[in-house]
Amino acid sequence: MTLKGLFVFCLSDVSCLLRFYRFLLTFVCMKILLAQQNYHIGNFESNTEKIIAAIKTAKNAKADLIVFSEMSICGYPARDFVEFNDFINKCYASIDEIKKHADTIGVIVGSPARNPNPKGKELFNAAFFLYEQKVIAEIHKTLLPTYDVFDEYRYFEPAYEWNVVEFKGKKLAITICEDIWNLGNNPLYRICPMDILMEQSPDIMINLSASPFDYTHGEERIGVVRDNVLKYGLPMFYCNAVGSQTEIVFDGASLIFDKKGNLCKQLPSFSEAIEGVNLNEDGMIDEPIIAQHSALSDNESGLFSLNETLNIDQIYSALILGIKDYFAKMGFTKAILGSSGGIDSAVVLALACDALGSENVRAILMPSPYSTEHSVNDAVQLSKNLNNPYDIIRINEVYESFLTTLQPIFKDLPFSLAEENMQSRTRGNLLMAIANKFGYILLNTSNKSELSTGYGTLYGDMAGGLGVLGDCYKIQVYALARYINRDKEIIPENIITKAPSAELRPNQKDSDSLPDYEVLDKILFQYIEKRLGPTEIKAQGFDAATVDRAIKLVNMNEYKRNQFCPIIRVSPKAFGVGRRVPIVGKYLS
Repeated sequence: MTLKGLFVFCLSDVSCLLRFYRFLLTFVCMKILLAQQNYHIGNFESNTEKIIAAIKTAKNAKADLIVFSEMSICGYPARDFVEFNDFINKCYASIDEIKKHADTIGVIVGSPARNPNPKGKELFNAAFFLYEQKVIAEIHKTLLPTYDVFDEYRYFEPAYEWNVVEFKGKKLAITICEDIWNLGNNPLYRICPMDILMEQSPDIMINLSASPFDYTHGEERIGVVRDNVLKYGLPMFYCNAVGSQTEIVFDGASLIFDKKGNLCKQLPSFSEAIEGVNLNEDGMIDEPIIAQHSALSDNESGLFSLNETLNIDQIYSALILGIKDYFAKMGFTKAILGSSGGIDSAVVLALACDALGSENVRAILMPSPYSTEHSVNDAVQLSKNLNNPYDIIRINEVYESFLTTLQPIFKDLPFSLAEENMQSRTRGNLLMAIANKFGYILLNTSNKSELSTGYGTLYGDMAGGLGVLGDCYKIQVYALARYINRDKEIIPENIITKAPSAELRPNQKDSDSLPDYEVLDKILFQYIEKRLGPTEIKAQGFDAATVDRAIKLVNMNEYKRNQFCPIIRVSPKAFGVGRRVPIVGKYLS
């Protein structure tokens, strides 16, 4: 029977007519792809080439529409670069080049856009809809975050117009990142852009995002996207950025939901991908459902307490990507670090070898008069396991020369922190000298517990170009070591099991200076990540004196962290641009 005959037959039977209508609804209305790409801030040539290549891929796949992430033209966050008129000119030049390729396909890219209104800030955070080689719509971000690593209201004007975009017979509600994070219960904002757009009866939601990774954020992000879908009854295409920009890591993991709140596709984490689906006329998707909405957990904003093994595989991947992109985007290929035979330097060395290749990571062992022989042996064995180059430089003579030079001033004063720190600064000096000579980047090995409490030496073991573990507490570093050894022993077991020590004086242990890490790290997490005060932390059952001591150490050592190198961010609250406290502040109880 012909389709025409089937249609005539169905008209004679009501139940058949309904079945025929449902059959028509299953026809594909639009093929939409998400382009999850790793951009380089200000590298317009590279970013534009990537975007055009993805458009060509989408055309070959017979897609109707391809969506890119927030600020894909220039990279995110560009920060004060957007204050340069030349920078914005280059953004528009890239859009002009890209729209030549948006002929038979719709393209949505993110970029700063000029504000023609003389009132307000000069720029919008915008999405440009390109089709038939023209800009057919410009969408502006409404909700501009100013918390943690975000400072968008510094640069951008909030949207003051909201319109759906009509494309191939469908109405698209296009939003940018934070715009979907206010479902009426977020006290940061007074309006909800999607509520306004719903007055125009959209068919599809699309969100361009640059949502950074942290080890508590994945489920929360899925929950927010799903909640939008369930509230508005529309399918959602959510395109997130991927790649590392100095300290911020974007994990990608872009999402596609059908209109019933089922997760139908999730792009890979920490890698580039171009994937999509066929969206049916009825708002459903012919893809296996990854997770139904009832199976997804409603995550609160972060954990109540520190869980050292939570998403440790994701933390590992984030650190690898952070190292890899920092070097690639800075134009460096080789790293150097001080290998002490301790857990921190061992984990950093293993991470660096994975990210850069073992042949590109040079370990320098620098035993002092107080270094134990087993620590040297452990460090040597680690490098043999990783097959990376290493050197042993004993610092005894250099250290003794410092003592001799300073003896007329130090006189007969007893051995103290000054002599301990001289060993650390000697090591820092030697590492920087080798780095300068051979063009290496020095990787810092300090962990978050040490940085929190000031348990480190300025211009010594705090030297470096990139802090790899500066957002991982000590107990997380141990979890990373066990993860690295999940298939075979890479980090010698003795490094993992022995008591941590700086080995700057005889029989020294970290526990001589700090509370036990199992307790300390959980107090620090409550103070730093959860922003709880001492009274609130003590109410959880922690020893009052230990809480006071820990918080005092954090506050009095802000001046050290203020001079520290960039830290790869993996937590909800990392030291650096996302945490701003006074250096001379006093806050205890």
